[in-house]
Amino acid sequence: MIFSVGILTISDKGAAGLRDDQSGLLLCRLVETLPGKVTCYEIVPDEKDKISERLLFFCDQKQVQLLLTTGGTGPAPRDVTPEATQAVIERDFPGLAEVLRLQGFAKNPRAILSRGVAGIRGKTLIVNLPGSPKGVEEGFHILLPVLPHALEKIAGDECECG
Repeated sequence: MIFSVGILTISDKGAAGLRDDQSGLLLCRLVETLPGKVTCYEIVPDEKDKISERLLFFCDQKQVQLLLTTGGTGPAPRDVTPEATQAVIERDFPGLAEVLRLQGFAKNPRAILSRGVAGIRGKTLIVNLPGSPKGVEEGFHILLPVLPHALEKIAGDECECG
């Protein structure tokens, strides 16, 4: 099964055309190993309402199965991706964000400064990843072993998990 994926990069400079989006484009390439196909990709500024609006569009209109964000998860005043995500998810999926921080910490102690969250809206899994290419790559590979199973279950697969 090939999963439909949305990539949303949160970056003031990227949205203004002042910085290339290395993290989002890297995610577009990594998704192919899922296997997945990117059906939506955008860059938005660090503005809670704009982020939430695009998350809703990707989930409700485009109906992607997986929505990965990159950027805006740190402690800086303009890092509001977690708040924007919390505003749209219907069910928390905390284990994914916890393992990203825990396993990320083993490689870079700053990983625990991420405030990224994960959750479900309808039949879409949303996961916040860091804004750096290295953080994106490491985070994606941490999640890769469980993503297909999680996406199948969210879609309604009823086979036993044992």
